[in-house]
Amino acid sequence: MAHDTDKPSTEYLSYQLAQWVKDLSWDDLPAEVVDELRRYLLDSLGCAFGGSQTPDWIMVRDMIAEEGGSEKCTLFGEGAKVAPIQAAFLNALSVRAQDYNDIYWQQDPCHPSDCLSAPLAGAEVSGAGARDFLLGMLVAYEIQQRLCEVSFPGIRELGWHHATLTAFAAAYAAGKPLGLSAEQLQHAVGIAGAANCTLGAVTAGHLTMMKNTVSPMATRAGLEACFLAQRGFSGPAHIFEGKESLLHVMDSEWKWEIFDDLGKDWRILKCGMKFFPTEALTHAPISCTISICKDNDLSADDIREIRIKTLTKAADILSDPAKYRPTTRESADHSLPYCITMGVLYGRVTPDLFDEDVVRDPRVLDHIDKIKVFAEPDFEAAFPKVQRCHVAVDTVDGRTFEKQIDWPKGDPRDPLSDEEIRAKFDALAVGVSDARRQAIWDAAAKLPETNDLAGFLNLCSRDQ
Repeated sequence: MAHDTDKPSTEYLSYQLAQWVKDLSWDDLPAEVVDELRRYLLDSLGCAFGGSQTPDWIMVRDMIAEEGGSEKCTLFGEGAKVAPIQAAFLNALSVRAQDYNDIYWQQDPCHPSDCLSAPLAGAEVSGAGARDFLLGMLVAYEIQQRLCEVSFPGIRELGWHHATLTAFAAAYAAGKPLGLSAEQLQHAVGIAGAANCTLGAVTAGHLTMMKNTVSPMATRAGLEACFLAQRGFSGPAHIFEGKESLLHVMDSEWKWEIFDDLGKDWRILKCGMKFFPTEALTHAPISCTISICKDNDLSADDIREIRIKTLTKAADILSDPAKYRPTTRESADHSLPYCITMGVLYGRVTPDLFDEDVVRDPRVLDHIDKIKVFAEPDFEAAFPKVQRCHVAVDTVDGRTFEKQIDWPKGDPRDPLSDEEIRAKFDALAVGVSDARRQAIWDAAAKLPETNDLAGFLNLCSRDQ
């Protein structure tokens, strides 16, 4: 296949997207999009309060404290300031660490809020207002979600992790509040994309802390690429569709025309939130199982077997042999058998149930092998329009209960209400007083009008 690398840089997709990012203004946004930005910001902040107390976040924080640097950008939860690239990494990791932040899954999955720390740092460095940050955040959603739609099959099916796509979106997002020109944005995306293809190994077999860290690393790279491009550093314009680009090296059909509706069909309205702190494809089976147990007053000891029919990709990712013996938080929240076991043991699946002492509780082994997972080809054919699953529960006294759903709670067709987002936020914001939680909630609603980013960030920490 021939690949033209000699045409003008402005004819490449990387420039066309850059021009859209540069021209995007606050007045372009419908009221419903502005409101979704508020909701996703608050959902992400709740995740950040929880994630900034995890062992992996603390390890990175300690490393950065030893490294030192210019104190320019604010850390969620802690409230301290660190260097911009450090803040982009740590804030993204805090949002991502518990696998509780937003989810969009078409040909590929993504968590667009993984990127929001890049435009946040960009806005703090440049002295931009809250609206500039929010525009950068919206850019992350609009571009990253479309990147999850353009590859047939998705790059995850080819063995690449979706953090590969995060690097592109983070560069566009960070460049918006930094005020980069379209040419600079194109260079930044070329820099970030060329250096940050991520192997799918991080979500295969026994999982490690890298499962939740590759996207924050890609986000950090996106901001760093913008700083380089701002100084005149160059990157390949043909990063998407030229020689040895994504199109050339990944054996997939790329439908770039999906980007044609930018600014017309707002993808943030099609994103979802997580009701459970687990891999997205566990959510529907968890909901079914908990519902069956509650409706029929079943305890874990009443259950002989649970049979789950789900998507082929869910069975592959979430129920391989390693997932029946998880030893880490990262493996447990990507283990469908473990998540279902928590549902039947506790009637809930919450962040505390992935602590090491729970993962290693002998009771887990008493029940986890009761869960059988089967790939259902008919369900796969209906994906991604629906995320169908079917759960059958056999009891020790010979009864069988069944339930099937087409999408989980948090899907845009069954979205979390403001009250449910607030309950999630409050549960995660440990160490934050009731008064401060309310102040954050109220300030987020007024953020576009006040345009006071510094004042808002001053609220976003635990009480001292």
